[in-house]
Amino acid sequence: MLEANLKSQLKTYLEKVSQPIEIVASLDGGAKSQELRELLKDIEGLSDLITVVERGEDSQRKPSFAITRPGTDVSVRFAGIPMGHEFTSLVLALLQVGGHPIKLDDSVIEQIRNLEGDYEFETYFSLSCQNCPDVVQALNTMSIINPRIRHTAIDGALFQDEVARREIMSVPTVFLNDEVFGQGRAGVEEILAKLDTNSGSRKAEELNAKEEFDVLIVGGGPAGAAAAVYAARKGIRTGVVSERFGGQVLDTMAIENFISVKETEGPKFAAALEDHVRAYDVDIMNVQRAKRLIPGDVIQVELENGAVLKGKTVVLATGARWREINVPGEKEYRNRGVAYCPHCDGPLFKGKAVAVIGGGNSGVEAAIDLAGLVKHVTLLEFAESLRADEVLQRKLRSLPNVTVITSAQTTEILGDGSKVNGLVYTDRKTTESHKVELDGVFVQIGLVPNTEWLKGVVDLSRYGEIEIDARGQTSVPGVFAAGDATTVPYKQIVIAAGDGAKAALSAFDHLIRTSAPAETDEKTAVTA
Repeated sequence: MLEANLKSQLKTYLEKVSQPIEIVASLDGGAKSQELRELLKDIEGLSDLITVVERGEDSQRKPSFAITRPGTDVSVRFAGIPMGHEFTSLVLALLQVGGHPIKLDDSVIEQIRNLEGDYEFETYFSLSCQNCPDVVQALNTMSIINPRIRHTAIDGALFQDEVARREIMSVPTVFLNDEVFGQGRAGVEEILAKLDTNSGSRKAEELNAKEEFDVLIVGGGPAGAAAAVYAARKGIRTGVVSERFGGQVLDTMAIENFISVKETEGPKFAAALEDHVRAYDVDIMNVQRAKRLIPGDVIQVELENGAVLKGKTVVLATGARWREINVPGEKEYRNRGVAYCPHCDGPLFKGKAVAVIGGGNSGVEAAIDLAGLVKHVTLLEFAESLRADEVLQRKLRSLPNVTVITSAQTTEILGDGSKVNGLVYTDRKTTESHKVELDGVFVQIGLVPNTEWLKGVVDLSRYGEIEIDARGQTSVPGVFAAGDATTVPYKQIVIAAGDGAKAALSAFDHLIRTSAPAETDEKTAVTA
């Protein structure tokens, strides 16, 4: 099952296991059960502390297995074969159940232990989803810390009857005690905030008590991370407040153009960014959304939870998010057929008809990827021709199950009240309206900057981007900006990182100049 190189790597990891592990498998005579059986045998052969037994305890889901610590309540369960992006989740579960220390702050671990009540979590994932491992790993970790939290990670592609019954059309989707708990990427802190209703006020008090920063960075993507490293290296008090560290990079499938890194995946790149920042004395305040910027001699950033952070300078690196088409039905059917990540949600539409809206590189790439999974793809482009690179267009035209419609303005997404069943578009040349019957709509029309909270405070372009000069300075003294939220052309990771470094250096220069004594004071001191 496992290739020799992967076996060797896994064996090295499993040397960190310090306590016995029993893997309890529930299998049948099917091909997938045999595949899982081979995987578990491979794992068993890599460590003397791991034993695999077949008991068929889970009659509902086969193949499935539980990783347990004998004599305790510690257990995590996978329904399916956790390869692809979930292989890391499998390895981490083996290590943590096997006694390897959990890398969370002591205060977070204590908060998990103190949760009251019983929690039965189920997470539906797809092996191609780069957002899913964060959720799976977070809930697995929480279940190991607190046995009253139980978690099963389920491969939706293997249990499609279950997916259909529960009307799951987006991954990751999390159920808690048989009710939908959440959809999309989430880490331990986000999950805790929803379970522990008093955590918000406690966190606000903690943030309010923080001293003034020399450089306060808002945003934890490549621009924010680079700004943090460059500021911290100057030896000044540096803080990063971020809704989710990593930003939009977390939603990126493959990165092949960051110089010196031939190929990586978004979540891995984001983790490397955070590791680099944490190597310095940087105060990272994660899972916090900025609400208001208040200029002054000391600049203040008010957060959604009511806390106020202060900085002598501020670097705005809030990034961007997927642009919506803003037509009837889009919001109503989001995660119920309307999706923005073809890599994550594509496997849920296997054998079905879908549409992709957008004819740029992202849209055409999405259509190509989906064509290998779904029954048919209809690509709709507003302009008269596709805007994607010619090499992508040639590939698209070679696919027999793709229809391309240009000069098409999507006017409505249709549904039956529970899920998408079609869309309506207008032919911009003839003004005729057309209906397309389908099961899913993937929106790929670019990005919009996360700057709504800055309107009326800093100058923004007509596209909502923060206007900056060559040094990253905004219209507000002491406030700098970098990355996809700004007017800088070409929204690229490498450019955002470079501009983040530049903004931090500009902020440091501003601190030096504004803290220097006035010339007249110097002369007076010499005369005296």
